[in-house]
Formats: sequence, C-alpha cells, structure tokens
Amino acid sequence: MNNFTYKKVETINEAVQEISKNKKANFIAGGTNLIDLWKYDLAHPESLIDINSISTMKQIKVLESGGLSLGALVTNSDTAYDTIVSTKYPLLSRAILAGASAQIRNSATNGGNLLQRTRCYYFYDKTSPCNKRNPGSGCPAKNGLNRMHAILGTSESCIAVFPSDMCIALAALNATVNVSSPNGDRKIAFTDFHRLAGNSPEKDNNLEHDEIITGLTLPNEDFSQYYSYLKLRDRNSYAFALVSVATAMKLEHNKIETIRIALGGVAHKPWRDFEAEQFLEGKEPNRENFTEAAKMIIKTAKGYGDNDFKIELSVKAIVRNCMMALHPETQRPGAQPSL
Repeated sequence: MNNFTYKKVETINEAVQEISKNKKANFIAGGTNLIDLWKYDLAHPESLIDINSISTMKQIKVLESGGLSLGALVTNSDTAYDTIVSTKYPLLSRAILAGASAQIRNSATNGGNLLQRTRCYYFYDKTSPCNKRNPGSGCPAKNGLNRMHAILGTSESCIAVFPSDMCIALAALNATVNVSSPNGDRKIAFTDFHRLAGNSPEKDNNLEHDEIITGLTLPNEDFSQYYSYLKLRDRNSYAFALVSVATAMKLEHNKIETIRIALGGVAHKPWRDFEAEQFLEGKEPNRENFTEAAKMIIKTAKGYGDNDFKIELSVKAIVRNCMMALHPETQRPGAQPSL
C-alpha cells in the first residue's frame, strides 16, 4: 500500500512552497496520467498537492500583444472548444480533439498534457528492464517489439516516443511554457521544454521539481487559413499516433511566406526541423517541394525492425498533411481531402 499525505492549495506561491518540501511530492489536477502510473506501481508519491483551486490558472485570455494565454488548469476540452482557440488557432483545437477520449479530455489539463509520460510497453511492464523507469537497466525495445517506437533523435538508452497530440500543435505554433518556483518565474520556449532521451531518458522535460507550469502563451500569429493536423493510427479513435503531423502555413502570392511542421509519434519529444522549414520559405506550395522538405526532415531517421515502416510513412504523412493544409475545409468530419 502506498501511504500518502494530501493537501489542497489555493495559490501558486503556496503550491511551489509545498512541492519544494518533498522530492517525492506530486501536483495533482486532472490526474489522468498520474493515476495510471500509480495503478501500474510506477509512481509512488508520498504527498499529493491538489492545485485545482488555483483560480488564476483556469483562464483563457487575450493578451495585450494580441497573443493568447492558456491557463495550465484549463481542461483540454475547454481549450479545444474555446471560441478564440478554435477561430484563431484551429490547429490546436484539431490536435486536441484527435487525442484521447471525450471523458479524458474533460478531466485532463493543459499543464498535465505537457507532462504525460510515454506509453512504451516496456516502461509499463515492471518485469522488464527500462532505462526510463530504472536508469542503467537497459532498453529491450531496441531489439524487441518496437512498432510504436521512435525513429528520430533516438539514443542507445531509449527509443520511446512522447504521446501527446496537443503538444505537436503547440510546437508548430511556437508556444511558450510559463513556470513558477520559489525563486520566481521563467519562460521556456516550447521547443526547449521536452528533452531527447540521450543518456538520461528518465528525464522527459526541463521542468525542475519545485516548479509548476502556470500556463502557456501563444504568439499573435494567424495560421487560421492554412493548417492541418494529421494523425495516423491503428484505429480511428482511442489510439496513440504511429505518425502525426501538425502543419501551420502562411502564403503570399502563392508562395510560402512561413511554414511550421511538427511531428509526433516519431521521437522522444515533438519533432521540428528548422532547416526544412527554411527550405520551403519562398517556394510554391506544391507536392514536389513538400516531398523534398519531408525527405530533409526524415534524413536522420533510423528504424529498429518493427518500426522501419515509419520512415516512409512519415514522408508520405508530411506531404499529405502539407497538401491538406492548403484546403482546411477538407478536414470537416466526413469530408474527403482532394490530394
């Protein structure tokens, strides 16, 4: 039995003071991933700090800059269906609605979505070695069942993938993560928040133990005209991505002014290739150019047997999603994209 203490806090300052007292304390909000980890005997918190009463983290508001602030305690559902989000940042709305089930989205919070852990089978199987769970014990996925595993940014220590859909869109939208600690506040660029496995696969992100995610900031950029989120999976719902792609694009005189392409299901973190994005700027938005960029994004990919198919699939998914971004109306439920 895992005995634990429980305390409800009402302010950010109270939350960070409490978490700093105990290295084995955990914040709890929606709890959709923490409870799973607990049930599988993978998490053993000595103290739960309930942050659901912190009202300042439950808001979605337009900033003076024209950007948008998303509170860390706003649920995934409320974020996806918010009028401003769905109008100005529809890519984020689409990505959120591609993930989990409605019941989970109604409980899961924006901050918690960033902190969810991998769904690697070996990580969840306590009878198997796993460097992410037990550093130094090995990574059986490399020579085992690895169909769902990473092809980009892998290391000898780990080939697990990050499971979020929401975070792939946030990476494409250049979001910023706002955090607080007893030492003050700081901002983390979204592309710097999550980590590659390297030699420390047990570390999923660059958040310190005594820090709390207070919210996210979306810059004042309008990608509402050309965007798409494509999630390829084994079944149409309640399944994690084999490969997912978020594309946000701006066109000027039929040339690509700006483009962001982020991939999920292929790495230990949301994956972007800035060189490929720069290659596309100033070029026509056509299949040929998208294919060349896709090959650039995947050029360092490495398969481990069962997941070799992801390399070719990723190229096709990138091209298809970029073409879909030219016609977002084809993404309506039941609509068929003209590719």
